[in-house]
Amino acid sequence: MVSSDMFSYVNVLGQAASANWSRMEVLNNNIANASTPNYKRKDVQFESYLLAEVAGGDSLDENIKNIDLSTINATTYIDQSNLSYRYDGNNVNIETENAELAKAQIRYQTLLDSMTNEYSRIRTALTKS
Repeated sequence: MVSSDMFSYVNVLGQAASANWSRMEVLNNNIANASTPNYKRKDVQFESYLLAEVAGGDSLDENIKNIDLSTINATTYIDQSNLSYRYDGNNVNIETENAELAKAQIRYQTLLDSMTNEYSRIRTALTKS
């Protein structure tokens, strides 16, 4: 991770992309275990941690610049809220997992596009000066 205010957004976007990649791995694992008895679906928590760091303050730019990314890590957890409706104790709903995976893939691509745009802006700023 580059330690400069110029790269603050890129660093946050990179951390978010990494967390989203973890989510896609977990969702794929859920799909693979859809028929495993007593398997409980897992998910990744990241957005709430990021929102807590960005909330408050006077400006988003200042908040992003002051984020300590080492304290914002994606956490994998077992989803206990989704009670099992199956006899085998598995709580994976394959349709839900596929929909969540599609959303995660779109989010990941959007984060990568945003990182590319930020790098382009930085490159333009450096070459114009």
